[in-house]
Amino acid sequence: MNKLKISLCLLLFVMSVDATNVEGMRVWTGPEHTRAVFDLSGHADYKLFELNNPPRVVIDLDNAQLKNSLAISNNKDIKKVRFNTEKNKVRIVLDLQGELKSKSFLLKPTGEYGHRLVVDLSRESKPQVKTVAAVTQPNRDVVVAIDAGHGGEDPGAIGAAGTHEKDITLNIANQLAKKINAQKGMKALVIREGDYYIKHRKRFEKARQNNADLFVSIHADAFHSSKVNGASVYILSQRGASSEAAKWLAASENKSDQIGGVVIEDKQDMLSKVLYDLSQNSALEESHKAAQSVHASMKKVVKLHGQGFGQANFLVLKSPDVPSMLVETGYISNPNDEKKLKDANHVSKLTHQIAEGIRNYFYQSPPPNTWIAAQAKSKKHVVQSGDTLSDIANKHGTSLAALKSVNNKSNNQLLVGEVIYLPSMN
Repeated sequence: MNKLKISLCLLLFVMSVDATNVEGMRVWTGPEHTRAVFDLSGHADYKLFELNNPPRVVIDLDNAQLKNSLAISNNKDIKKVRFNTEKNKVRIVLDLQGELKSKSFLLKPTGEYGHRLVVDLSRESKPQVKTVAAVTQPNRDVVVAIDAGHGGEDPGAIGAAGTHEKDITLNIANQLAKKINAQKGMKALVIREGDYYIKHRKRFEKARQNNADLFVSIHADAFHSSKVNGASVYILSQRGASSEAAKWLAASENKSDQIGGVVIEDKQDMLSKVLYDLSQNSALEESHKAAQSVHASMKKVVKLHGQGFGQANFLVLKSPDVPSMLVETGYISNPNDEKKLKDANHVSKLTHQIAEGIRNYFYQSPPPNTWIAAQAKSKKHVVQSGDTLSDIANKHGTSLAALKSVNNKSNNQLLVGEVIYLPSMN
């Protein structure tokens, strides 16, 4: 009898050891969907189904146990989380705020993350309708898509002081957007507006849907040596990385989809690949010009890592027809860079120079039918010793205010040799 009791206890103990622990739950909400991530101690067999009246999603995990209670508050899609454990099974119920479509999948351990069960709750979105008038309207603003790297489930690199790259990039992207919007003839499109993850393809697709003229992805990555510091600018390379740092960074950034939780489903056929490559070659030429301009502008206020801009196979830069660049604002793995990236004054100077580099690029290569293209066709004045803005305005029959607006000047300071664009008479 005692042997039977001992055997039964051992059996229950083994079952308990083998059971998968549900260790916690994290929720990220974006503009199109909410993602619930359940951290697991190991692989789990589960079933998921939806119920109506009221709407809810039910998740049953076999041979599992709940290690910590689950809760949520102030979420636009999930009203409440309920759970129950019985006979080595866990049932989790997500009470929803309304009708949502659910999709779920398991993720294997990646980096610092272990096994995860991901549940995406998508809201019905109306298809975007492009209007030809919005694209061909004369004197339109140029559109700069600004992408804050990482987000949500993917923190990006983590500094020695615990700073998350995703927070740094979102702040810099927002500051850069303000400076872009302050420029006449330019408009910013912020790709990631909050703490949620967007897969690489979705990022540049959003830029294309909004007819972006330039795509700028903001990062603050890490390197295996904490001594490496400084900012960098990168464009796409289809052949190979231009340096060890470029190769390292591309590999690091390209893992984001795995960490953020993306299942690769789409494939390209041969025809679409040929068309893709043809259009991308043209975009790469413009990417080269834009990166050169931003690199030259940034070096006025920050130390740049390497002699020029780099190239590597970054997935986020693979838009077929939008010139794209990736700006590494610093190495968060370097304590000094990490401190600077959290300093408001440094960020202000940095974003000012990035915006200035972007502006210079568009004046050198203005997209057709834009306000900047109209200005670029106008006359220019090269500043000579003794020139003032008032003198230049009077000489060319324009106003001081118009001259300052076209050249984005907040004061009357001039430099000998500086090119002043004169307002178009159109």
